Amino acid sequence: MASEELAQKLQRRLQLEESGAQAEGEAETVKGEAEERSCLTASAGAELSAKLCRRQDINEGAAQPRRAAVFNPYTEFKEFSRRQIKDMERMFRLYDSGRDGYIDLMELKLMMEKLGAPQTHLGLKNMIKEVDEDFDGKLSFREFLLIFHKAAAGELEEDSGLLTLAKLSEIDVSIEGVKGAKNFFEAKAQALSSASKFEAEIKAEQDERKREEEERKHRRAAFRELKSAFTQ
Repeated sequence: MASEELAQKLQRRLQLEESGAQAEGEAETVKGEAEERSCLTASAGAELSAKLCRRQDINEGAAQPRRAAVFNPYTEFKEFSRRQIKDMERMFRLYDSGRDGYIDLMELKLMMEKLGAPQTHLGLKNMIKEVDEDFDGKLSFREFLLIFHKAAAGELEEDSGLLTLAKLSEIDVSIEGVKGAKNFFEAKAQALSSASKFEAEIKAEQDERKREEEERKHRRAAFRELKSAFTQ
């Protein structure tokens, strides 16, 4: 009888210990979830605060809205033909010696020297600053296109280093947009004409690629014939 009573007491004690451990575990879980929620709330608050600060800077003119990393120059800079944009891209790549997709201060310095219009260090910094939308101190391809956009639109000062760059380059950036159209119908006709010109340029490029491919095929065929003649 005594042994049975002792066994019951031991069993009761084990149950109490297990119940206490479970309660402690549940308490730890609740505490962890509370801490996690607190961290998430703090993170969300910091992110919201950063966004509000960014918006305030944009509204006050201290910052520019961020643009997508990838853009279509043909649709964004419609005043230029495909050939003009390709010429600008070739020029950009020529001076992007670091092959990082940007023209930095030293690369711009080399460009201006090659064009025969060397600039001071301050002058180079001012050139970049004039089109540097993201304030990173270097020119992306889009910002490079902005140089010619501003030059074509007459938005650059006569003593601007950027205007000198645009004038000394071999790229013709003269434009005839629809701004001077007398009425809606004239503007519409000019827009349709520009679209037809754009399509014609694409077709010309496609035809040129086809001709090049045909020439490569002929050269390969001629080489095979010459090779077979020597192996016979």
